[in-house]
Amino acid sequence: MSEFDAIFIGAGQAGPFLAARMASAGRKVALVERKYLGGTCVNAGCMPTKTLIASARAAHVARGASDHGVMINGEIAIDMTIVHGRAEKVTLNARHGLETWFDGLDTMKVIYAQGRFEDPNTIVANGERLVAPQIFVNVGARPSIPDYPGLADVPYLTSTSIIQLTEVPRHLVVIGGSYIGLEFAQMYRRFGAQVTVVERGPYLASREDEDISDAIAGIMHAEGITVQTRATGLSFCKAADDIEVTTNNGTIIASHVLVATGRRPNTDDLGLDRAGVKTDDKGFIVVDDRLSTNVPGIWALGDCNGQGAFTHTSYNDFEIVAANLLDGADRKLSDRIPAYALYIDPPLGRVGMTERQARASGRPILVSTRPMNRVGRAIEKGETQGFMKIVADAGTQQILGAAFLGIEGDEAIHGIIDAMNARTPYPHLQWSVPIHPTVSELVPTLIGDLRAAS
Repeated sequence: MSEFDAIFIGAGQAGPFLAARMASAGRKVALVERKYLGGTCVNAGCMPTKTLIASARAAHVARGASDHGVMINGEIAIDMTIVHGRAEKVTLNARHGLETWFDGLDTMKVIYAQGRFEDPNTIVANGERLVAPQIFVNVGARPSIPDYPGLADVPYLTSTSIIQLTEVPRHLVVIGGSYIGLEFAQMYRRFGAQVTVVERGPYLASREDEDISDAIAGIMHAEGITVQTRATGLSFCKAADDIEVTTNNGTIIASHVLVATGRRPNTDDLGLDRAGVKTDDKGFIVVDDRLSTNVPGIWALGDCNGQGAFTHTSYNDFEIVAANLLDGADRKLSDRIPAYALYIDPPLGRVGMTERQARASGRPILVSTRPMNRVGRAIEKGETQGFMKIVADAGTQQILGAAFLGIEGDEAIHGIIDAMNARTPYPHLQWSVPIHPTVSELVPTLIGDLRAAS
């Protein structure tokens, strides 16, 4: 039996940073990871996928270079071996950086093994019993695979396995029209694949307002991506070297199928029942406002707690727990304002409530929108798809949410994120003097155009 001050199960974007901080303060900690340091972000999420997206955008820009007076002779070719190698290098460099950092912490022990609870204070890994008064679960999530007829009998891809492709699919069928599916759909279309997106619901990215969803669909259509919504009766079967995907709209012959229908927490093999830790009906660990589970001394951080599915929310989980346990603060999960981006091109930056949510809240709301074809920066770059929207509370003068779908929308949204976190009344933003020409310079104009929602 080995005794520690704290044990961390999983090496994603929350636990390891807390473990390193504790180790730097001289506490004896164990980090148990069954595969790779860095979690989904480093190994199968943000870093490799956004590197692939950058390669796809380079191809897209090259194809449209003549519109800017730049002439490229010959067809634009894609070498997927180089594309894949570049993404892999980014991942390996990040993983190696973590390994080097952790190796330099004298009181931190990294154990590569599956960790399971034996009781509320004991983890078993590699046959060794690890005991600590504090245990932090940071095991992340994995692709969720639906039980569609025939799916188990065909060689489908997930968001994890597709990043290993070294060839361009002839016809990629993406099952699921939400964030992950849309990013891969546009990416592989730009690499040269024929792409069809199959979505069961009535809209793409159904979490968004309908006008945002419609604009996203327009972006997909403009690049030659076929979109099927309200697709029912999905089934799959092998057809020689291809895959037949059948829906109520007919049969699609695919060379590759990507299943992007959500994610599930990696909590089913941790022995949580032995520790008495509660989960919800989807397997997410139930936490309170300070990320504690129902068992004293056990916390759940990152994707496995169902309180956010992003690198930045996982890292914020670390910040909350570190502040409360080590700094004497009282930070709360409920203080976090949700924000995220959809990394299609142009990207969507989102914060706070959608207009639909704001209307449902019953408060008096103000709404302002502006198409990107009326934004100087977008016009100058020749990228005018999308629009900007702000929703505010007419009574409190607080911004409730915003959606910037357009060039640099993922960066421009941060001015709104900062204002919302600072609880700045929206009239204060109207009189700022932004830099020209930028996308963000339209924020004061949007504020000035706020009107009562009809």
